[in-house]
Amino acid sequence: MTGYEGVDLSIALLNVTLLAILFVVAISMARLRSLFAIIMLSGIYSLISATWFVALDAVDVAFTEASVGAGVSTALFLAAMLLTTRQAKPERGVMKVAPLLVVLVTGAILIYATIDLPGFGDPNSPANTYVGIEYLARSQSDIAVPNVVTAVLASYRGFDTLGETGVVFAAGLAVTLLLGFGERALSSARKSGAKTSGKTKKGQQDGN
Repeated sequence: MTGYEGVDLSIALLNVTLLAILFVVAISMARLRSLFAIIMLSGIYSLISATWFVALDAVDVAFTEASVGAGVSTALFLAAMLLTTRQAKPERGVMKVAPLLVVLVTGAILIYATIDLPGFGDPNSPANTYVGIEYLARSQSDIAVPNVVTAVLASYRGFDTLGETGVVFAAGLAVTLLLGFGERALSSARKSGAKTSGKTKKGQQDGN
């Protein structure tokens, strides 16, 4: 039993294709030295991941990945790139091997953990039983929203969604402060105000 019995071959082929594209993009990011190219590929990686989540019927996760991963993160990375060099420094061979070993070991552990997961689309899995059945049965009468995912995120898990939104906002604000955008904007405003004041005083002196 592989857990994929009865799955449409086209869907399985789409999943494999998207995973292969993600693998190629990840390898390209690891080999590049141009920070701008890496940031652009990072945004592409997030968009492809969002597409894959849609194929897996995880529309809410896809929306979050597209907005935060491809949108906000890309904008913050581009802003951070303005404060540093455009090219990454080459690393020694020893420094490349250690992260690779960590990734391989972590990947092996995660793959081993998937052995105990229920089969793909298993109706008896925890995700399709217990509270999930209650959501499907009562969301229309409780909230009158046809989309169950929207009902869960906006009502049943409304406080959880609000907390996640607050975390994303706080993270973006913290990165903005660390990059010094507020300080630079204030400094620019002070310089502009000083120039305007100087021109005004000079005009008054010329008039006198």
